[in-house]
Amino acid sequence: MKDWQNCLITPSTTILEAIKIIDDCAVQIAVIVDENNKLLGTVTDGDIRRAILHGVPLTNSVQDVMNSKPIIARENQKKHAILAKMNAKSLQQIPLLDSKGIVVGIELLKELMGSNAKENPVILMAGGLGSRLQPLTDHCPKPLLEIGSKPILETILENFIEYGFEKFYIAVNYKAEMIEKYFGDGSKFGVQIQYIHEKKRMGTAGALSLLLQKSKVPLVVMNGDLLTKVNFQHLIDFHMERQAMATMCVREYSYQIPYGVIEIEQGQITKLQEKPACSAFVNAGIYVLNPEAVEMIPQNTFFDMTDLFNKLIAEQKTTAAFPIREYWLDIGQMDDFKKAKDEFVEVFG
Repeated sequence: MKDWQNCLITPSTTILEAIKIIDDCAVQIAVIVDENNKLLGTVTDGDIRRAILHGVPLTNSVQDVMNSKPIIARENQKKHAILAKMNAKSLQQIPLLDSKGIVVGIELLKELMGSNAKENPVILMAGGLGSRLQPLTDHCPKPLLEIGSKPILETILENFIEYGFEKFYIAVNYKAEMIEKYFGDGSKFGVQIQYIHEKKRMGTAGALSLLLQKSKVPLVVMNGDLLTKVNFQHLIDFHMERQAMATMCVREYSYQIPYGVIEIEQGQITKLQEKPACSAFVNAGIYVLNPEAVEMIPQNTFFDMTDLFNKLIAEQKTTAAFPIREYWLDIGQMDDFKKAKDEFVEVFG
């Protein structure tokens, strides 16, 4: 990897600064070293997102979240041996050390394999009525509404293509012919697009039961009315690292209770808070599903993604939450549509 030195940080670096370095280097890792460049640990995007879930302040030192015993490779190792180690451990990158433990490089899986093309199919759910955006959706399906001089769904598609995804399915129902006419077979975008036709309302997961070709690798599913800059490579890596059956992207949602809140123990008031602010993680409408999870969706039936996750939880399958820290906007209401128009150029260029 060229410019790998840009990924080196000191133990006193804050988590917030590490996030910027990870994003700027675009290799999903920062390497913590001492004054002699001797390896102390690593921090990945996944480490940081797990810290966010546990409420660790981003102003804390990166030492609070780093892996102090990362898997490493030696500079004299053969490339095929390094590649085998990375595949065995589901690593996208690995620090390269000399005999004294000094960092001398970073090997990237995509460079060793010679391509960043992904096998993972992407399913975009674009069959909704968009009734909350009427009258805009009276004659146009919501995914084709233009924001920044192009349809919402085209921006979504381009974001996935940027990360190497090539195989797409679009689930359609309302005004399906307009979506199919615009995107065709995907050739004008340099990808493959097939369509899943919902003949009736099937919820946010039911259409996946109509997939004729079964995938051997995890699928990415996303609602077709979202604008986001989420790093899909980070998402796939996180899912694999957690060995999850299904991963749900989540967003932190803050709200204020408009009343004074009273805490009571055994009938006695123990604490009062005037209009406290609260927060919770909410479903962000982006998922990664193993093929086994998709097989649990009943055939030709209305079935929401929340139903699938509840079923997985009931059967004690591993489900993971991936916190989105990047830009994200659900275009569900007219105010959201206007907000997206105002922010598009700044966020997407």
